[in-house]
Amino acid sequence: DIMCNSRVKFGCFYEAISKRDFDYVASGHYAQLETVDTQKRLLRAPDPVKDQSYFLAALTQAQLNRVLFPIGHLEKSRVRELAEDFDLPNKKRPDSQGLCFLGKVRFDEFLAAYLGNEPGDIVDAATGDIIGRHKGIWFHTVGQRKGIGKVLDPKATAKGPWYVVAKDTSRRLIITSNQYDEDKFESTRREFVVEDIKWISGVPPKGVNDDLGTHLSMKIRHGPTIVTGNLRIENADDNGNSDIGKVVLDKKDGGLAPGQFVVFYDGLECLGSAVISERHWIDFLSSGEWMKSPESEEVVH
Repeated sequence: DIMCNSRVKFGCFYEAISKRDFDYVASGHYAQLETVDTQKRLLRAPDPVKDQSYFLAALTQAQLNRVLFPIGHLEKSRVRELAEDFDLPNKKRPDSQGLCFLGKVRFDEFLAAYLGNEPGDIVDAATGDIIGRHKGIWFHTVGQRKGIGKVLDPKATAKGPWYVVAKDTSRRLIITSNQYDEDKFESTRREFVVEDIKWISGVPPKGVNDDLGTHLSMKIRHGPTIVTGNLRIENADDNGNSDIGKVVLDKKDGGLAPGQFVVFYDGLECLGSAVISERHWIDFLSSGEWMKSPESEEVVH
């Protein structure tokens, strides 16, 4: 949805209507805007569950200058009440969820149709033992617990719950663990490199170029959960900008995956976004830590 908003809804669509006499585009997103010294500031909506600032975090000043969020200051319950008051035809329509372009197609069916099946092994991170077979690494996400049991050997399932802790794309391996809360996974759940950093104002926040970085609020995924941690920019230019940085969270996250967007906040204000780098997996896999037996502490071959 982040890419859809920046490239389609507020990208291609803007271009398509550029020759028409429209000053603004009104959108039903749950987010707010305010103008400070000619700069647009993107703010979270008061409804923490429906807040969609996460999906808008990659928009530019030019894009934000042409959009209005007329219901962004309302909670969803109030919007429902207004729909009833005005007797709108969509007043009973259920909330939309997931990928809007899929319709009634199941997500796994969509992936299978476009990516097919490429079976591979599922291994135990502690021993390196093969404990199941998957149909394709794209059907599973880091941090996943629900649904992984049905592709595991029944004997392994009994030793669960199992979590997906990493994916080795070069060998088509799904790496799992039933010890996800152990210290060996501490760094993979708290520290990660980000790339493609974008700031809505065009300027990075103060402190990100310091040795210790700066402490920010963040969303690792859409939803009401706000986490906190430090962001430090690496290899910044003379203006303090860089595409690469490192994040250290204050607490462990449920599952960090390359390609996942991280959105940065200062209070209610959405500052910008970044993408978790492939280095998050590469460093973990190359360390060999996931192949160490807790009994012997020797690498299992």
